[in-house]
Amino acid sequence: QVQLVESGGGSVQPGGSLTLSCAVSGYGYAIDSMGWYRQAPGGEPELVAREFNSGRANYADSVKGRFTISRDHAKNTVALQMNGLKPEDTAIYFCHILGSDGPRWGQGTQVIVSS
Repeated sequence: QVQLVESGGGSVQPGGSLTLSCAVSGYGYAIDSMGWYRQAPGGEPELVAREFNSGRANYADSVKGRFTISRDHAKNTVALQMNGLKPEDTAIYFCHILGSDGPRWGQGTQVIVSS
């Protein structure tokens, strides 16, 4: 059974930092990219960051310079270091992989940025 297990969400004040982690297990296909999406209350899911096998990474314009994605190919894990958090970063963050059999999603982890 494929599992994408996220951890590291929580509540933080504006300007604070959090690190999200995702561990993938039970996936028997090649993974092309690993990354993170988020969905704010009442909003649509949006790509936050993803890293391809080549090492190239994409970031949403709104998080560039503040968030950093890192992927461990051997361990099938991906992390998202989030610095300088803003209230508009409040959302449920979902781990995402794109593999040979299509996309897979984690259950999500809540991030709340509020004073």
